Amino acid sequence: MKKDGVPEKIMEEGSSVDQTELKEGPFLILKGFIMGSADIVPGVSGGTMALILGIYERLLNAIKSVDTKVIKELLTFKWKRAFSRIHLLFLVMLFTGIFSALAFFTKVVPLQIYMFTHPEIVFGLFFGLILGSIYILIKALEYFNWKISLFLIAGMLFGLWIVNLVPADTPEDPLFVFLSGSIAICAMILPGISGSYLLLIMRKYDYLLSQIGKIGGVETLDGILGLLPFMIGAVVGLALFSRFLSWLLGRFHTQTIAVLIGFLIGSLYVIWPFQHRDFVEKVRETRIYDYQDPKVQDLRERTEIPYLPEYEQLGKVINPNAVFDEMKQVEVETVKRKLIRSKPFIPGGPGSRPGDSPNTTGGILGVIVGVLLVGGIEQLREK
Repeated sequence: MKKDGVPEKIMEEGSSVDQTELKEGPFLILKGFIMGSADIVPGVSGGTMALILGIYERLLNAIKSVDTKVIKELLTFKWKRAFSRIHLLFLVMLFTGIFSALAFFTKVVPLQIYMFTHPEIVFGLFFGLILGSIYILIKALEYFNWKISLFLIAGMLFGLWIVNLVPADTPEDPLFVFLSGSIAICAMILPGISGSYLLLIMRKYDYLLSQIGKIGGVETLDGILGLLPFMIGAVVGLALFSRFLSWLLGRFHTQTIAVLIGFLIGSLYVIWPFQHRDFVEKVRETRIYDYQDPKVQDLRERTEIPYLPEYEQLGKVINPNAVFDEMKQVEVETVKRKLIRSKPFIPGGPGSRPGDSPNTTGGILGVIVGVLLVGGIEQLREK
């Protein structure tokens, strides 16, 4: 028997023993694949899909299985004993699917590019998927009354509040970077809340990118030291928050699931396929090219900036006073766009602006296909 997609044996024993069986492999890999594909889309998290797919509590238990005893045994080379404590088979299968999805939707089918070129279809698909899944999750609740509806509404209001926060100036001292890591990682395992979006709100997204950009160059040590408080905060936040969530689910299961469903309802605000989206742009990389290089000539002839998650543009000329163009060099900058806020609108109705030309048909079809996929999701929850 299963309870909200979790085998009763696992529910009873909590995080102490990994009850994953090899025959679950294909289904867990598929669930991981769905989680990984969701992580690429802003406003959708792997935690969202884990809840929808019925493995949310198992995921928390797997995270909890990596405790101080395991770390101590790993450090003292007692690996066999350490691995026997970790829910290794479950995590390996799940992350195989997650990394496969990240590779597939970045290298084979570039989902991030389609989010810019065909946003209505992509976001419509996930909107329909989550919309239909909310019905499944509510139906799977042990009971539903007016008290549970209050928990659901509270979760929805909190989710709406989070996605409508405006980025604010924050310090870059190690203590706040540590706090940012703890908060961001907690959001990443909460359905309906994006950890990367919270980093933008706390003004630490660009800071982290800049520290990562230092690694591999002369400032590698500075980059590692800058990232260290964030990584420690993420580990501490994940360890504590996963245990807190697991405690809530163990003692207030229905109420906690209702709040998480509320988060999902709130997230529909930013996944609605028709949005006016605002982005922040940051130069990720700068390279030097000869002025006569074909890449430079193509960029000089470009009449408009492409609407893509990442694009190249010309920077400053290194030696502009050179007599001949053959002697000149120029910077070519790689610019990355990151979504910071969005505002939904109805095509031709409330919130629309003059000149809007959304793919209304594509958005509607995406929602319909997403809802239809929920039937498959419901079957997969039982596997």
